[in-house]
Amino acid sequence: MRGPAPTIRLRLTMLYGLVFLITGAVLLTIGYILVRNNLGANEGLRSELYKLGFAPPARAAFFERALIPGSPEASFAAALRAQLRSDALHRLLLEYLLALGLTTMAAVGTGWLLAGRALRPLRDITATARRVSGENLGERIALVGPADELKQLADTFDGMLERLDAAFSSQRHFVANASHELRTPLAIMRTELDVALADPDARAEELRSMGEAVRETIDRCERLIESLLMLARSEAATGREEPVNLAALAADCITDLNRRAQVASVELRPDLEPAWTKGEPALLERMIANLVDNGIRHNAPGGFLSVRTRGDGQRVSLVVSNAGPRIDPADAQALIEPFRRLGRQGGGFGLGLSIVDSVVKAHGGTTRITAPDAGGLEVRVELPAARRPSSVVVSQASPALT
Repeated sequence: MRGPAPTIRLRLTMLYGLVFLITGAVLLTIGYILVRNNLGANEGLRSELYKLGFAPPARAAFFERALIPGSPEASFAAALRAQLRSDALHRLLLEYLLALGLTTMAAVGTGWLLAGRALRPLRDITATARRVSGENLGERIALVGPADELKQLADTFDGMLERLDAAFSSQRHFVANASHELRTPLAIMRTELDVALADPDARAEELRSMGEAVRETIDRCERLIESLLMLARSEAATGREEPVNLAALAADCITDLNRRAQVASVELRPDLEPAWTKGEPALLERMIANLVDNGIRHNAPGGFLSVRTRGDGQRVSLVVSNAGPRIDPADAQALIEPFRRLGRQGGGFGLGLSIVDSVVKAHGGTTRITAPDAGGLEVRVELPAARRPSSVVVSQASPALT
């Protein structure tokens, strides 16, 4: 059975101690070699002879005879010199080993303290990660200190928690509203069926009327589910990206919805200039279609719908404005939230602008909604600009569509 894996702190301490041990051993070995090669034996020899009782005159005579090769004095001096050198090197080796052991233990202790201090932010991050759950995503590490790798890690973790907190809050709000929106058509269908089944003598006209009401409610449910799926897809947009001309997409959407605008007595005012960005064409087309459809749906008879596209090399913009009843400017930006209709007429589920904002955010852009004093809404979408493909021939969009 394997034991617990060593911690990073222990591994760092062991690494510090090993490095110090190796470097200390190399340094002391070099010192030992230098001492051994330069160790002089003459002074030690004279001192040892003096301890043995040789008087200075006798010592001088002894040294003179010790210089004669082969003499007993020379042999004695050589042996004594070797013994003194061996004893000195042995003592030096023991002292070096003792010093190396003590300094290594001191280095290991210091390394343990330093590793603990350096890894303290990691313990804070780990503790926060263990405490965080779906109920307390508002907690943050908020690490203070120099802008090193650990500070960057903590800030990244805090940013992830902030995004998760926003996503969880949005999900809870979204699920609650979606449940309410789906409960209403189901209640309508149940009521229609209960009324029809409660009357055993129901006529064919009554049953047909009930069937039409149920069919209409089912169609509404399908549109709601389609909108919910589109919203989920736009929030997790990871599809293909390619250069897209917002002016061309807007022209296509205006052409498709031109008949509907005529029925609603809404004047279309396109002002389209090339505006190239990069993204998923299907989602961007749906974004523009939602804005145009929303501008027609929530308009006044005889009103107008203006669609403008611009590009300046860094950003491209799409501005859709329409006539209609006046809206409180403080409530205009709230229309981006799912199922927010502010009591406006014209049907729908209140998901159109939510889908627009999700598509824009997925493409790195921003959405701003303002309510002019004259009434209606102005929705400004800004996206990063992209280079126009060299194979595309630029053609001006039609200034007016009828």
